[in-house]
Amino acid sequence: MPCRTVLNGNYFKMGIIKEYSLYGYIEHGIQYKDRKERKENMAMKKKPVTGMKDILPKEMEIRDYVIREIKETYKTFGFSGVETPCVEHIDNLFSKQGGENEKLIFKILKRGEKLKLDQAKEEMDLVDGGLRYDLTLPLSRYYANHANDLPSPFKALQMGNVWRADRPQRGRFRQFMQCDIDILGEPTILAEIELITATTTLLGRIGFEKFTIRLNNRKMLKAMAAYSGFEEQDYDSVFITLDKMDKIGLDGVATELAEQGYSKENVDKYLALFEKTDSGIEGVRFLKDTLGDYLETEVAQDLETIMTSIDATKSADFKIVFDPTLVRGMSYYTGPIFEIAMDEFGGSVGGGGRYDEMIGKFTGQNTPACGFSIGFERIVMLLLEKDYQVPASGEKTAYLVEKNMPEDKMLAILQKANEQRRNGTQINIAIMKKNKKFQKEQMEKEGYTVFEEFYVDRMQ
Repeated sequence: MPCRTVLNGNYFKMGIIKEYSLYGYIEHGIQYKDRKERKENMAMKKKPVTGMKDILPKEMEIRDYVIREIKETYKTFGFSGVETPCVEHIDNLFSKQGGENEKLIFKILKRGEKLKLDQAKEEMDLVDGGLRYDLTLPLSRYYANHANDLPSPFKALQMGNVWRADRPQRGRFRQFMQCDIDILGEPTILAEIELITATTTLLGRIGFEKFTIRLNNRKMLKAMAAYSGFEEQDYDSVFITLDKMDKIGLDGVATELAEQGYSKENVDKYLALFEKTDSGIEGVRFLKDTLGDYLETEVAQDLETIMTSIDATKSADFKIVFDPTLVRGMSYYTGPIFEIAMDEFGGSVGGGGRYDEMIGKFTGQNTPACGFSIGFERIVMLLLEKDYQVPASGEKTAYLVEKNMPEDKMLAILQKANEQRRNGTQINIAIMKKNKKFQKEQMEKEGYTVFEEFYVDRMQ
């Protein structure tokens, strides 16, 4: 129990002084009638909204470092930075391109005279915009609007926050930063090879190793479903169930497909393909031979070429595998798809694929496009959990100045600090505290290694 001392109608508890009077009590100079009024007046919430988070300096340092590495690495591959608004047209967001994410959109009410509550018959009559749920749809609109001013192919780098009304969990927030690289206007698998190479190079530069790139092709998924006897209109339903393979296993997928009314013959034939397919190039070749005319000839060859090219040129410690169970949730993917898996996270920390038909939704003419997005928030989280130390960019020095330093001496300290800053040293000027040892320990945690102390009558 905290110690409480009563004195002349006042009490001191945890450093807060409360004065009682005939009219209630006064706290911090504010008079309240009773505790209820005090509680109502102090109802401001200090925690962020659910699914959002505040960022402390340690994390901010890592975020800034990762952003710098992203820009520097991707620049060496020829990517140019772009930016799009966080608000998109509501019709674009609900264009059936975003899969399950379209259920998670934060909608924006119409404003002023356009907001007619009494005439609205459904929710969509009240909204005209929404917060973007990813960066791919806005980039497609951007390219469709500016194609005449951009080179072809165009290599775009885009970083920014996106929003999804999802259930928050470890590494997943309702507001989070995405980092995308996309190649627009390149129809060959050179785009996939460049995207995977650039992303894995980045991950290697920031200390990740022994991760896995999972590779598949949406056309392979469709060929396997067709071979097994599923109707085309059932593909999406089948793929949603297949996407749960990591969580429920082969038997769980079989059970769910049976519960959805699919014939045992089709389900057994379908799942047998996964049991017989390994994760190497031999798995690709097996499906190529088994599926026959159901599979376009170049699909298997493209997968082989991507795998062998990445393996031969990689600069980081990772492996690339063929995974016929990889689905990727977005409806807009049309060809090769890929994902980054890290054992330490227990799931995906990034992914992407080819989406050759999305830009055509804006222009009426399809444009080859392929992109790769890293899970920026998850990567930062993993670095924090590893107590990752950002490589020092220069010496960090702290000036501890005694209180009441005369003006002329303070001016000399400021001039000295500016001179060192011009030479590349980071200088932090702080007033010396009574507990100087604790002050130094706190600054050491921030990376300060050199301390200079300035006193009114002397300097150490």
